[in-house]
Amino acid sequence: MARRQKNRGRPIDGILLLDKPLGLSSNEALQQIKRMYNAKKAGHTGSLDPLATGLLPICFGEATKISAFLLDSDKSYLTECQLGVRTDCGDTEGEVIERREVPDFTLAQIHDVLNSFIGEIDQVPPMHSALKKDGVPLYKLARQGIEIERETRKINIYSISDVSLTDDRLKFLVHCSKGTYIRTLAEDIGEKLGCGAHVTALRRADVGVFHLQNAVSFDTIKQLRDEKAFAALDEFIMPMQQALSEWPGLELTNDAAYYLRQGQPVLVPKAPTNGWVRLFEKQGDFLGVGEIMDDGRVAPRRLVNAA
Repeated sequence: MARRQKNRGRPIDGILLLDKPLGLSSNEALQQIKRMYNAKKAGHTGSLDPLATGLLPICFGEATKISAFLLDSDKSYLTECQLGVRTDCGDTEGEVIERREVPDFTLAQIHDVLNSFIGEIDQVPPMHSALKKDGVPLYKLARQGIEIERETRKINIYSISDVSLTDDRLKFLVHCSKGTYIRTLAEDIGEKLGCGAHVTALRRADVGVFHLQNAVSFDTIKQLRDEKAFAALDEFIMPMQQALSEWPGLELTNDAAYYLRQGQPVLVPKAPTNGWVRLFEKQGDFLGVGEIMDDGRVAPRRLVNAA
């Protein structure tokens, strides 16, 4: 019997900024992009529901080693809510569970309520989420009609801007910390307005340093793949270190780079006194990321393989 081939595909390293279309889950989008690029290894950096569209960074190859830093980064979402209607999962895919009259709000009243959510707040994760209870995702329990108590989480809402209200449709741009559930935020806003609400459209605009305007559409990638324009496809892939461009960068001597690759902390002149840093070899090759220790040395944390 022939052995099953392993590790098929091209060894691509870098990040693709995908504008995820409506109707695809993050994993479905990832698997299709991976096939179209014939990539050996790929992963995404933070789920978007099929209802949501927008920025989904795809990490290829060695870039998967830094994907956790994108998962932990702040994000922004363009959000549309329908006031006066609550659903059992907080968006249009759920069943309507309540309808209320929508008062004739002024924009000033809306701003007052939205501003009350800015800052560090407590949020209860929704039942329709991937969080697990005894190894079972909450959304599976929710589909069985089971609701369990969830602990509140601390999140940060940095800003809510670009606010508009047309009839019962409220739109805004929210800049928030990781772990924020926009559906829950919309429901909480609706409750504070006294009429209830649910999300009707959601579009992720920012993930860390990456912005939606720099993303490529799924259709563009598919068209180039169909045309076998592989060089054009690869032009969309950016160096993985760009995900961490706000971090200080350190250039290491060849000797220091060698010891770092052996897992040993090294002393780097003019390094910051604390925090995380990007590490480069003298010729400019990206080594990975490190953290400043109490004694001033740089400890390797996530290193990438040399090209």
